[in-house]
Parts: sequence; structure tokens; C-alpha cells
Amino acid sequence: MTSLATTDTPLAEVLDPGLAERITAAFGHRSVGDLLHTLPRRYRQHGQRYDKRELVDGERVTVIGKVTTAQTRTYQTKQRQTREMLTLTVEDGDTTFRVVFFAGRKIKFMLPVGTLAMFDGTVSRFRRSLDLKHPEFLVLRPVTGPGGQLKGSGDLAALARLAAEIDAEGGPSLFDRPLLPVYAAKEGVTSWDLLGAVVTALRALVPVVDPLDDTVRSVAGLMDLDEALRKAHLPENSRDKDRAGYRLRFDEALALQLLLGARRRFVARDPAPASPVRGDGLRAAMEARMPFELTGGQASVLEEISADLTRDEPMNRLLQGEVGSGKTVVALLAMLQVVDAGRQCVMLAPTEVLAVQHHRSLTAMLGDLGERGRLGAAEQATRVVLLTGSMSTAQRRAALLDIVTGEAGIIVGTHALIQDSVDFFDLGLVVVDEQHRFGVRQRDRLRAKGREGLVPHLLVMTATPIPRTIAMTVFGDLEVSELQELPGGRRPISTSVVPAREKPRWLERTWERVREEVEAGHRAYVVCARIDADDSEKGGDNKGGDDKGGDNKGDDDNSSDRPPLAAAVDLHEHLSTGPLSGLRIGLMHGRLPPEEKDATMAAFATGALDVLVSTTVIEVGVDVPQATVMVVMDAERFGVSQLHQLRGRVGRGGLPGLCLLVTNSRTGGRSMERLDAVAATTDGFVLAQLDLVQRREGDVLGDAQSGALSALRLLSVVDDGEVIEIARRHAEQILETDPGLHAHPALAERVRRLAGSEESDYLFRY
Repeated sequence: MTSLATTDTPLAEVLDPGLAERITAAFGHRSVGDLLHTLPRRYRQHGQRYDKRELVDGERVTVIGKVTTAQTRTYQTKQRQTREMLTLTVEDGDTTFRVVFFAGRKIKFMLPVGTLAMFDGTVSRFRRSLDLKHPEFLVLRPVTGPGGQLKGSGDLAALARLAAEIDAEGGPSLFDRPLLPVYAAKEGVTSWDLLGAVVTALRALVPVVDPLDDTVRSVAGLMDLDEALRKAHLPENSRDKDRAGYRLRFDEALALQLLLGARRRFVARDPAPASPVRGDGLRAAMEARMPFELTGGQASVLEEISADLTRDEPMNRLLQGEVGSGKTVVALLAMLQVVDAGRQCVMLAPTEVLAVQHHRSLTAMLGDLGERGRLGAAEQATRVVLLTGSMSTAQRRAALLDIVTGEAGIIVGTHALIQDSVDFFDLGLVVVDEQHRFGVRQRDRLRAKGREGLVPHLLVMTATPIPRTIAMTVFGDLEVSELQELPGGRRPISTSVVPAREKPRWLERTWERVREEVEAGHRAYVVCARIDADDSEKGGDNKGGDDKGGDNKGDDDNSSDRPPLAAAVDLHEHLSTGPLSGLRIGLMHGRLPPEEKDATMAAFATGALDVLVSTTVIEVGVDVPQATVMVVMDAERFGVSQLHQLRGRVGRGGLPGLCLLVTNSRTGGRSMERLDAVAATTDGFVLAQLDLVQRREGDVLGDAQSGALSALRLLSVVDDGEVIEIARRHAEQILETDPGLHAHPALAERVRRLAGSEESDYLFRY
């Protein structure tokens, strides 16, 4: 093992090879820098008091206390062997623990009354007692004198040997520190393994070169990086710990914002096809015949987008808005502005159902303005073409011909649009619906299909409201516009929780309520988290490939006594022959052939079906104005934002909407709290923040949209909004004078490590 190391030194050159291998397997750490950027989960303070009420069975605790009593008794094992049990009373501050060793014959001589020791183990409650059974231990101060060599068991024994080496070298004692780091353990690697590895690495680490200059550190009030890496693990006080952690989180935020800022600048290097507004074009004709006026929010956002499209600098804009806030109308008018300039527009949808729905709604809104080449079409009409993966060869060939010749001004489709075989005549605008279903690379591949030397404008839309810190972090390369105002005619949606397990009569009333709505001439959705009984509990439609199922497990329910999830196929049969017999009930899920899904959706939209039992394939985009009630089965299995999306399918036609969240969760649990929160407000931005706090960003974002976030170890978009904002300002200042980071090689390398060479390649093309 080497005696000197940098942050790039492989762990195996600094640590015992076996330990290095286990750390790599458990955490993915390969270098000293990787290890040192994994901060302690918490810090154990000398004299720190435990709150008995907060200690739960199975929790790992570290106790530093004095042995006040010691008792032994003999017992026989099942193999009739005689053993000696040692029971200690240990006082840690004002909290008393009972420490039990089932093989205590030798241990009793190491831990007599009066010994100060550290115990690390799993706590259990027995009557009023807090028990630690056979914990690892380390003698910190024996009864008589300094005692010489530290004594301990398990991983603490190895740590004791390391501490003895430090003491012999005259360094500060490891266990006399006011704050002792405690790390999150993983299989095969304990907290004390990590502490020993970190201490060994820090002892070998040469002074780290700081990638930030003195000016940035001074303005941002940052600790030096070398000092931060050391004090993050072995702080002298709480202030050191906080400042060190802040510095390391700032570094991650800065690297991410440099990546996003460089991306904005790189995309803006190539011109976009300028598309000014025409007073006599399709957009003007569409605005003149619309049966409603745009809301103030729609008009304001459209003005922003229109101004972007007029310029020859590529638009990169995120349009986020409530379910039903009118994003599609805004997108259509923007697309018509581009079509008026002689160019084409693409609307990319995540599922075939949504693509078909968009094609149908755009065609209906345009009327004769979208029937180019057909009898009765308006003089300046364009053509709206659909392209999906399930189309027949003849349909696909016809669509591709319209696209490449320019006959089609608006093209709606799924991932099929991204394929190499799709060529455009002159692509001027890419509209991506439900951005969270697509990654950065996918939207870039579509933008690359513009004419050589030109970058199409980009408008990405989402009905899942995104808190500001998420927008800054994930979509930092986009300008953000928000639609929070609902168009006139939209009625509020009333939401109620139906606790089916505790109040089965409420479930009966649910189906009665559905029947009442249908008898009034309205329609109803019933949403399930899985397709059939063979599906796993987490969203059966993932197997179908075009939509997602429930994304939340019942976090406070005992799975052994929770009823099985309602499956769409089974519930369709049950409702058809039971509570809703006599009504026309359809079934839709992701495994059905596309033509069958289209036919079912069309039948529901036209009124040929009264009730649609479905999976979350109808989560976004589906627009049936006569649908007034939605029943979500096993609602606890869905996230807050997804429930908000689902209920946005009702109340779209000027009629009051009703959403009934059926759950088997128990009152008082986290799942029920989440559902009550959804029922209490229809403000999607409030719910998005709640969703983010409860589920954390990794789950909320998903792999596709998280991008470089997957490499973040310390930064949390939930908790570190202020850090992100400050880092963004500094990133902009650095990129203003050095867009390729040529004068900041250490920062450039940090960005590469965060995002990977392929993701950050454009940063280094300057």
C-alpha cells in the first residue's frame, strides 16, 4: 500500500485490497476521491443524549458510556453446552442501556464496572429496557490508568489498532474527538470499516489542489477544498462540519450548473430558423376562428414563445402548467407560426395513445386549416400527419413521404420520429410533450434532423408541476414558462378518500356514485395499478411498454394483511357482472394492440361506452369532456403528482369533476396522509413540492430526465435550493469569460466526472 495518495489514487493502493474490493462492490467507490466524497450519515457526540421515544426496534446505535453494573449467569445451549451470559448496565448521558453478551466469559474481564467504552449494535426494546445484544465494543478508558493498548471486538478492534498507530505517531486521538463520524453501512461494509478506510486515506492524502480560485471562494464564503475533505469527516466542531459539507455540496452544484450553462451556450452557437409572425397566415386564421379567448396566462406565455421563434437564436423553453391549463392550444399556435414561415413542426408524445389523442385534437381544432390536399381545405391549409411504431407499412410509407416532401406541416408521433429513417423537409420547431418521459439525448437526436447548419427551436411541455429547484437543476438549460391559470369553463375537481378496508360501505357508495353520473349522461374512469393477477405490484403496464403503473408502494402497510391490488382485467369483469351491471364498460391497458386501444378510447369519447376501466395509460393527454368521475383503485400505490395528473382527466367539459381515491391504507399512516394532501388541494405546484419532499428527487425525476443527477452524491434539490442558486450565478460568471473551461482544467475534469465524457463532450468543443 502506498504511503502518499491523491484523490485519483485507486483505493486498492491505499487500503487493504480485501476492504477496497468490498467498498467498491457496495458503494461503487474506486478512488480515494470517491471515498472522501461519501460523507457521514451522522456524527456521534460525547455526552450526546438519546431520546428514548425516538429509538425504534432494529435501529443501529452507537453508545459511548460508562459501565455501572455487571452481572453474569450460566446457561445451557440447545447443544447442552454451558455458557456464561454477561449483562452490563451502561449509562450514556442520562440514557441507560442494557448490554448483553451471550458468550461473556472473556469479555467480562475487558469491561469491568467503571470502564468507559463504545458499543455499536442494534437496539431492541424489552419492557422499559433498551437492549443491545452482543454489540461490537471498544474500550476507550479502562478502570485503572491509561491501560495501554485499546481493546475491542469485531470491526472496532481493527479500528482500535488504527487508532493506536495514530496515537503512537503523536496525532490527535481518534476516539477523543468531540464528533465521531458514523457512516451508512451496506452489506459487507460496516460504518467502522468506512471510518477506518477514511482515516487511512486522509493520512495518506497529499494536499488537494483547489479547482476554485481565491476570488470565488471568498465571494461564496467557501472553505478550502483540502480542508473541507478532512473536516467533513473529522470535524473539530459543528461549524467545521457544516462549512465542510456546504463546500462539497457547492462543488457538485457548480459542476452541474457549468454543465447546463455550457449546454445552453453550445446549442446557441448555431442559428435557428427564424419564424416571424404573419398577419395573414395560418396562426392568424386560427386565432380568428377560436371559440374562446386565451387566458391572460396563455397570452403571456404565447408572447414569450412567439418572440423566441422570431429570433434566429434557438429557443429552449420549458412550458409547465396545471392539468388542463391549455398548453396544447399554446403549442398549436406556436407551431402554426413556424408553419407560416414555410417550415415543419414535430410534436413528440411518450405513448401511442397520447400521440393519437394529440393528432385527433389538433386535427379537430384546425378543421379545414389542417386538411391540405383534401376537398374543402382552406387555401393556406397545412397537413397534420401521425407517425407511430405500430402503423402498417403502407401507412408508414405514406406518412414518411408527406414528411420528407414538406406536405405535412405538423407531424405528431412517438419515439418512432427519432429513428434514422425519418427525414424532414425543413424542421423548424420540436415540441416535446411530457418532458419527464424523455432524456436529453432523445430530444437532441430529434433536433439534429433540422436542415444543415440550423437548429430547430425547442418547446418542452409538462403537466407535472416542477418546483423551482428541480427546474433549475434538471432543466437548467431551458427557460421556464408557467401556466397556473385554468381556462374559462373548467370546473373545480372535488376529491375524496375512500378507506375501503376500514369502511367497506364507502366502496359500495363509490360504485353507486359512478352509476348516478352515468345515468345523468356522463362518463367515468376506473384506474387500476396493474393489468391482471399475474402482474407484479408495481405497475403491470411496464410490461406492455407504453405506459407506467403505480409508482408508490404502501409504505406504512403490512403486506401480509393488505388485500391484493385490484387488477384491471379482474375488476372489469367484477363491475360488469356486479356493482355496475347493465352499464357499457370498456377495458384498456398497455398490452392491448394499438388499434384495439384506439377503438376503445374512441368508443369512450363518443359515448358508446359509459365506463372505462384502465391502467395509467390514460394518465396524460386524454380529453373526454363528458367524463366527470374518476375512481382510482389502490390509490396509495401512486405518487402525489401522478394522482394529480390522473384526476385532471375529469371535469374538462364545464361539468364538475369528482375523483374518488380508494385505498386499503390505515388511518394515520404516511400513505393516508399523502392521499389526504391530494384531496385537500388542487394546486399542482403545492402537491409537486410535497411529492418531492416525501419521495426525494431520485424517485420523482426518474432516470430519463435526471441526467447528471444520477452522479450526484451530496447535493439534494429538496434541501439545497440556496446552494444551487449561488452556484448557478458563479457558473455563469465563469462561463462568460471561459466557456470551454480551458483556463479551469480542474473544474473541467470535475464536470467530466459528474456527467461522463459523452454527456459533457459539448462543453469541450469550444
